[in-house]
Amino acid sequence: MKIEQLEKDIREKLKRKVASDRHLHNVYLLVHSDKLNIHWGMAEGNTDEVPVNPNQPYHTASVGKTFTSVILAILVEKGLVQFDDPITKYLPPDILKELHIYKGKDYTNDIQIKHLLSNTSGLPDYFEDKPKRGEKLLEELLQNHSRFWTPQETIHWSKEHLTPHFPPGKRVHYTDTGYNLLGIIIETITSKSFHEVLHEYIFNPLEMNHSYLSQYSEPNIKSMHPVAHLYMKELKIKVDDYISFSSFYSGGQTVSTLEDQLIFMKALVHHKIIKKDTLDMMKQWNKMWTGMDYGYGLMRIRFLPFTQKYHGWGHLGSSGASMLYFPNMDVYIIGSFNQTTYQAKSMNFIFFNVLRKLGKA
Repeated sequence: MKIEQLEKDIREKLKRKVASDRHLHNVYLLVHSDKLNIHWGMAEGNTDEVPVNPNQPYHTASVGKTFTSVILAILVEKGLVQFDDPITKYLPPDILKELHIYKGKDYTNDIQIKHLLSNTSGLPDYFEDKPKRGEKLLEELLQNHSRFWTPQETIHWSKEHLTPHFPPGKRVHYTDTGYNLLGIIIETITSKSFHEVLHEYIFNPLEMNHSYLSQYSEPNIKSMHPVAHLYMKELKIKVDDYISFSSFYSGGQTVSTLEDQLIFMKALVHHKIIKKDTLDMMKQWNKMWTGMDYGYGLMRIRFLPFTQKYHGWGHLGSSGASMLYFPNMDVYIIGSFNQTTYQAKSMNFIFFNVLRKLGKA
């Protein structure tokens, strides 16, 4: 299939997908390759009955974890911290107290920064893990969306309601708790608020002018398009109005655009923001799920385990968000289905309707 026809085909499939699924309201997709000389920005659906636009900002969910990890990597290159530093060096006593008690033993002193980055700390996840009694924190965030949560409050909630899963370094358990700890650590090292560091170290130097940390900062240039709504099944969420989403913090509270995320990924791939050796260190993969491994704030996706062509890295989000690079094809794929029921379905769409067809073009 010719490249021009392939672009048309992908656009048509995306349009039909949104039109045929009542759970999909606004979908964004950017396919870019310097090798293939393509740059396809797409958007389907609407926001409050207004047609969407490929330049529209949207909530990136856990894609924001990569921004957090890269900030830590920059601080490592500056000599201000090491990946194997114990977290006790940077966190206050009230946060550290009984942070990681597993089978009666306190492992808090054994947790290193790399354990938080790689989701190997064993700490529970305040966002996804269910307490033995009561509801998930997510239910409270949705029911009381006017409450502002500090990252410290999410840590204390996690300690009070959840239990760790294993000693540090033993295996992978995805944990937003760990990433909020990283945000606090960044603040300790820099003596600045996390959102200030996010802009100073990443958004400003890369001129990601439409990116910001919702509830905490503003974009350098306000978009002419409204922030796309996020959906949790039938529930419509106006991202900047959900004050309780402040709880996601350094684990995924960023609002950005397709083009801004492409700028970031290209800078990361071409070692414009951190050195190659540092990036290679962040790619120390541990198996998380079938076909998916985790490094230091980076995911590796292996659509076909024995076919290197379809292996990519970057990050995914619970909203069906993706910020990925496929080195063997030199293809960047960035986007979001803005629907929490589409985590797996978004990957199916990307693989079958984009990657496989690009691989045959």
